[in-house]
Amino acid sequence: MLLGHVALRNLCRARDLLSEVRESRLSIEDVARQVAISPYHFIRQFEAVFGVTPHQYRIRRRLDLAKQLLAAGNHSVTDVCMEVGFSSLGSFSAQFAQRIGVPPSAYQRRVRALVQVPGRLPWELVPGCLTLMGRLPPGAFRSFREA
Repeated sequence: MLLGHVALRNLCRARDLLSEVRESRLSIEDVARQVAISPYHFIRQFEAVFGVTPHQYRIRRRLDLAKQLLAAGNHSVTDVCMEVGFSSLGSFSAQFAQRIGVPPSAYQRRVRALVQVPGRLPWELVPGCLTLMGRLPPGAFRSFREA
């Protein structure tokens, strides 16, 4: 699907609106309206460009934030559930377990056992591409731009 510059910019703006987990309670229709695309066309275009539907993208962003909050250990699972925009602890736990592989409470126990320095996450929690680059010797890159 070929998109013009304006359409792609609108989809990126919509993605940013969907990423605002804490501040935004916008429906998919509201987001589509803000970027001047019909809701059904918006869903099709969004999925074609980003590989997931807007709803799936929003859930992914919420669960990413939930993982960060659970790793920090300052919140209960219920607090995290409400903080990231789920209205039901049961649906949050089910979605978390389905997509992450373990229930939120088990994830929090496991991750907290890995955290050694308050405020810093261990290497195991950093995305793989960054850990690989961070562990390469300084001479592995010919220039800073290559890094």
